[in-house]
Amino acid sequence: MILLQASPAGGGFSGIFMIVALIVIFYFFMIRPQQKRQKEIRKFRDGLQKGDNVVTAGGIYGKICEVRPTNIVVEIAQGVKITVDKGSVYPSAADANQAAQQDANASK
Repeated sequence: MILLQASPAGGGFSGIFMIVALIVIFYFFMIRPQQKRQKEIRKFRDGLQKGDNVVTAGGIYGKICEVRPTNIVVEIAQGVKITVDKGSVYPSAADANQAAQQDANASK
């Protein structure tokens, strides 16, 4: 024998509230930080200059020799230069830490 239970009268409202709460949590813990990170990377790539240290997406460290509209020339060893797409370069770890410390000191 199967017994059916009636759902409580306020069940619909609490279900909608939980869905909205989950969406808000996902936004603040996943979507918003990712957008902020992408904005910082875009700002870095727009400000690339000759002499900056970078890391490619493949993990190659080097120094920028020339900046072009869609790509850059990176010197990875003395006399060894490669051309890399701007979308595949990131700040080197040391430079990123130094920039973060400067931003923290400036905001104080």
